Amino acid sequence: MVFVDGVRTPFGKAGDKGIYAETRADDLVVKVIRELLRRHPELPPERVDEVAIAATTQIGDQGLTIGRTAGLLAGLPKTVPGYAIDRMCAGAMTAVTTTASGIAFGAYDVAIAGGVEHMGRHPMGEGVDPNPRFLADRLVDTSALVMGQTAENVHDRYPGITKERADRFAAASQAKYDAAVKAGKIGPELVPVATRSAAQGWGLATADEPPRPGTTVEALATLKTPFRPHGRVTAGNAAGLNDGATGCILAEEETARQLGLPIGMRLVNYAFVGVEPEVMGVGPVPATEKALARAGLSIDDIGLFEINEAFAVQVLAFLDHFGIAEDDPRVNQWGGAIACGHPLASSGVRLMTQLANQFAERPDVRYGITTMCIGIGMGGTVIWENPNYQPAKDNNGGAK
Repeated sequence: MVFVDGVRTPFGKAGDKGIYAETRADDLVVKVIRELLRRHPELPPERVDEVAIAATTQIGDQGLTIGRTAGLLAGLPKTVPGYAIDRMCAGAMTAVTTTASGIAFGAYDVAIAGGVEHMGRHPMGEGVDPNPRFLADRLVDTSALVMGQTAENVHDRYPGITKERADRFAAASQAKYDAAVKAGKIGPELVPVATRSAAQGWGLATADEPPRPGTTVEALATLKTPFRPHGRVTAGNAAGLNDGATGCILAEEETARQLGLPIGMRLVNYAFVGVEPEVMGVGPVPATEKALARAGLSIDDIGLFEINEAFAVQVLAFLDHFGIAEDDPRVNQWGGAIACGHPLASSGVRLMTQLANQFAERPDVRYGITTMCIGIGMGGTVIWENPNYQPAKDNNGGAK
């Protein structure tokens, strides 16, 4: 199974002043699907076998089986089915692995997978009714249901990951993202979105709204710690509340070649795991270990990492576990969610799109991973292979 191409809307800040305050969530998905088809006229729309779109809060304009409704709104033939999927932050990642599994099984040839989250219209937890037994039977601690508190718990578990380290990582993420935008690395995958404001009229979203270029460690040190007095998690070393959508085309490799579709990367293996909900940020560690074991690879085989930056502490816990330096150039080389935002269910495909684009520039790298922590105590990792890989030659002209 191959990842053909991915696109996303610019990510916005959630809330009344955000760029998408008066834009529907399903319309963001429609823009993504239409852009994928526009960029790939070699793909007949009727050849799409499935549309899987994720949303964490499946209510309002993110409800009603959004994969099907967005497909219809985007102009796909009525014969193309679709569905909705939910694995909180890893929604789009799960949309990809689920449809990819269908392709591997032979049920599909081509699929569109992605995710959306309009956290301004639908805050995390809107309309949910957690079973009281979670707390009454002490199945989880109260902190398990508040993601910022779980990040504080990860700091507790790994006292070597200080607030200073988290702030340093966050400032670096902002700087790397800013450099990537200026170098044209981030931008080509964005689809412009027309926006409407009752007060300001029509606008056009062409760039991510959350980034804060020029962020310094000194400035981050002054921010409040809303989840715990004298805590370590701040708005500066965590992803914000954001709106946005992502999508990608997946295909069986021979079908992609027959249609003339580009091949961005090949899926090698993937794994999802459960961890203690109170420290959900550690999820990427066992998920990566499981995926590597199933693929017969080691962490040393991975040449590029795209790790979702829900919280700086969670990325640092991953890096420390595998003995990777926090400034390792293989890791989030174009910055991450701390800078550009994390519209929950959409983020998995952002990671994949960036990895595919990095693969195109790095024929010396064979394998890369996309990985993320997931609310309620899970982790997910997908291993990808670079189709452009060219092994280095030794002095005798043979592969090393």
